[in-house]
Amino acid sequence: MNELKQIISLRLVDSDRAAVQAIAARLFVRESDIYRFAINYLLNRFSCLFDDTYTGSDLLPAMLEIRAEINHTLGLKRHQLEKIINGNNINPDKYVAMCDIELLLMPQHLLRQRLLKLDENPRNQGDVETWLKDYLTDKYHLLAVEKKTVFDDFIVPRKKAPKLDT
Repeated sequence: MNELKQIISLRLVDSDRAAVQAIAARLFVRESDIYRFAINYLLNRFSCLFDDTYTGSDLLPAMLEIRAEINHTLGLKRHQLEKIINGNNINPDKYVAMCDIELLLMPQHLLRQRLLKLDENPRNQGDVETWLKDYLTDKYHLLAVEKKTVFDDFIVPRKKAPKLDT
């Protein structure tokens, strides 16, 4: 039996809507199909955010993945993020310190400086995002920080550079 579907209203800037329309045209689907795909992808990828059994450090891999969007798009502040991560946590082993939650909100140049102070084993200092993931993975004994992206399952052929006449 089909579930009842709801109509929603969504505000987008023109450039985002144009991008969605271009993707829909390229895939030969309706614009609404792209919106449904995006929502389903979000819900599947970040199911831990609506599963109450995930608390504290369990949420760090998902938060690391959307680190840039937490501040820029969602505008979360450190106390909001702390409540999201530690709010329902009753296990002290999974508690995430506020100083580590603040790392999720920092721009890269400040993040590098803070990691230099915090991390006793500086590693991979060239890529700050990887350094942050490694630091939090070691500190909170995370089993694995997912590094997959949408394209990991596909092999994208590279175009050969045109030969130059010399």
